Amino acid sequence: MKISEKVIYETKVNEIGSEAKGFRDIQMLILFGSEAPDALRSSCYIIDVNNINGNITAGMFLIIDHSKYKITAVGNEVQKNLQNLGHIAISFTGMDAPELPGTLYVEEGVYPEIKVNTEIEIASLN
Repeated sequence: MKISEKVIYETKVNEIGSEAKGFRDIQMLILFGSEAPDALRSSCYIIDVNNINGNITAGMFLIIDHSKYKITAVGNEVQKNLQNLGHIAISFTGMDAPELPGTLYVEEGVYPEIKVNTEIEIASLN
């Protein structure tokens, strides 16, 4: 049986803030659309702000280039912030209850190497 994928969200990285890679130490990365304020821009991976086609829920997958991470918890502001600002934090800690409203939590795994043009998707896999 072939696995089918329903893409809920897709974007790509356009710019990497000078301090963005430093968040690797705490297993987190921060996304923000091109309207990111100067005070935050250096900490973020700047992405295209695109529409979300459905609700983001635990059990879906975050796909960074070709690496898949199962989503374990979704903060209650993730959907709105990603849709309107392209702004969320992604925590690679595997927590199953959201501590922060704007954070998407995914299973622990190899922290991704993100470059300009890296593709990021959120998808359900059947």
